[in-house]
Formats: sequence, structure tokens, C-alpha cells
Amino acid sequence: MAIRKRRAGGGKRALVLEAVADVLAARGFENTRFTDVSAAGGVAISTLQTYFGSREDMIIEAMEVFTNRELDALQAVSTAEADPWRRLVALVDRSLHNSESTRQILVEFWRSAMRDDDLRNYSTDVQARYRAPFLTAVREGAERGEFTLAHDAEAVTDFLLAALAGLIISRVQHHPTPSPAEFREVLLTQLRLMLGVSDRPSSNTRTDRGA
Repeated sequence: MAIRKRRAGGGKRALVLEAVADVLAARGFENTRFTDVSAAGGVAISTLQTYFGSREDMIIEAMEVFTNRELDALQAVSTAEADPWRRLVALVDRSLHNSESTRQILVEFWRSAMRDDDLRNYSTDVQARYRAPFLTAVREGAERGEFTLAHDAEAVTDFLLAALAGLIISRVQHHPTPSPAEFREVLLTQLRLMLGVSDRPSSNTRTDRGA
């Protein structure tokens, strides 16, 4: 499903959408206004109105661009690693070490999708695409005989994604949470048990890069 959008702006439109994302991360959906984006991006309010029409359409398009970028990054991580276990570890690491602004925009996207029909429909596609590389890795490992699944592949994948999403929400709320390195150790330990790969190392060990 394609989010509604105008086509004006050419190359500068992409730069403006970066400014929209920055403001969205800092101020949230309700408080992202043309005036804020104008100040952040150095572009006139009248230009923003020409590019996007409404404030809501501007924010929705920025969310679409942002989520597509994140999905492409996950797919690149998946494509780069042939081994199913190491691929899962790399995907987990990518998700655990997103920037603060990335986490904030993701939460704004999830929250806004509850109330906007366009975003809610689009979020269904986003979830399917986000889930796909994780699920593919689990299934490939099982098919090769490298994983011995204690549960259905889809259930394992959903558990993993729910854990990652829950940590994102807690970190955005600034709740007391384990560091990404500590959370990673616990999550991968549990994942090994569910996949029957207790003797596999956690490759590319990551260090904590901030709360």
C-alpha cells in the first residue's frame, strides 16, 4: 500500500524529510508543525505546504521514508550473512543498537498507526517486511538441520521481535533497563535454547553504545 504523497520538491524533498524526522523524534506527532520543520530544515512554510499539502501528510511521508530505510538496512544485514545463526545474531545486534532518534520515531510510528487508517494499513506491511528476515533465518536453520526447534518457527520469531520491541519502548520511556550488552546476552541465551544451538558462539560481540 502506497502512502499518499505529492511529488514536488525533487532532491530537496529528501533533505526536508530528514528534517521532519528529526523534529518528529524530538517533539512527537502532535507537536510536529510546519513552523518547527521550517526552522530545522531552513525551508519556508509555503514550500512545505507545496511539497506536502498538509502537516499530517508531511509526517506520514516522513514515517514511510524512515521505516523503509530501516527495513532496507535489516535486509542488507540479512543478505550479508549466509549462516542462519550468525544472521540472527546480526539482526538482533542491528535492532539493539539503533540510535535514540530511531527508537523515538519507531514508537511514534507505532503509536500513530493506532489512530490513522493509512498508517495502520501501512504498518501491517512494515511488520511483515520487518519480520521476514528473522523468520527466514529460523526456517533455514531448521531446514538445514542446524536448529532443533522447541517451538514453531513463527512463534520463535514473534517472541524474539516482541522482546526487541519491548526494550525499545522501555528505553524511549527511560525506564530502568539492562544495557544492550546485558539484554543481548539474556536474549541470545534464550534464543539458543529455543533453537537447540546451545554450543554456537555469539559472533561479532557488540559493546554497549549507550542507554
